[in-house]
Amino acid sequence: MNEKLVERIDNNPKYHELVSKRNSFGIKLGIFVLVMFYAFILTIAFNKEILATKIGDGLTTVAFPIALAILIISFITTVIYVRRANGEFEDLTNEIKNDVKDLV
Repeated sequence: MNEKLVERIDNNPKYHELVSKRNSFGIKLGIFVLVMFYAFILTIAFNKEILATKIGDGLTTVAFPIALAILIISFITTVIYVRRANGEFEDLTNEIKNDVKDLV
């Protein structure tokens, strides 16, 4: 790869803004999802009775709708990240590309 191009991208303040925003947002969403999953698993491990409580006609337990909600929320967080990546992060990437296009 062209050393001058790499140096110019690395010195671009928009590149540092992109990396900072993307990492921060990804870490926050990742922690949120992990906390959800681990809270569910820890509840199963240490307090099964709560999740084993029957609801409705007694055909299902509380665990099923909670697990379904975790899956749906995980999907929603993925959609949120993809929308932001295709919006704000993509705009910053294009600005960086425009700033260094004379070296390509």
